Amino acid sequence: MNSLLASSCFYSNSTSLLALAPPQGDGQSETSVFSGMLPFILIFAAMWFLLIAPQRKKQKRHDKMVQEMQPGAQVITIGGLHGTITSIKDDRFVLKIGDNVKVEVTKASIANVVERS
Repeated sequence: MNSLLASSCFYSNSTSLLALAPPQGDGQSETSVFSGMLPFILIFAAMWFLLIAPQRKKQKRHDKMVQEMQPGAQVITIGGLHGTITSIKDDRFVLKIGDNVKVEVTKASIANVVERS
């Protein structure tokens, strides 16, 4: 009996709350649409300045470093290999990592230049 009474009270209260709601118009005004989108715009702007823009700067520095490399430069790959560039191909470097040991790595896999030639 108590649960029936409680559910009927809840139902009557929720319907009276609906009666107090403001009437719905034919559409939202443009300011309310903009104010609803404002948090998303601010989050996107914050992510741009905190994550995307610094990553793009880092990528540009890396691309410039790779473009300026010449044979004889000592480099470290992202896998941790230390070697000397012996030749340059279209999208790869040939690294000498030991006596009579050469490997080809992509240009993007160069992490750092230890010593330029």
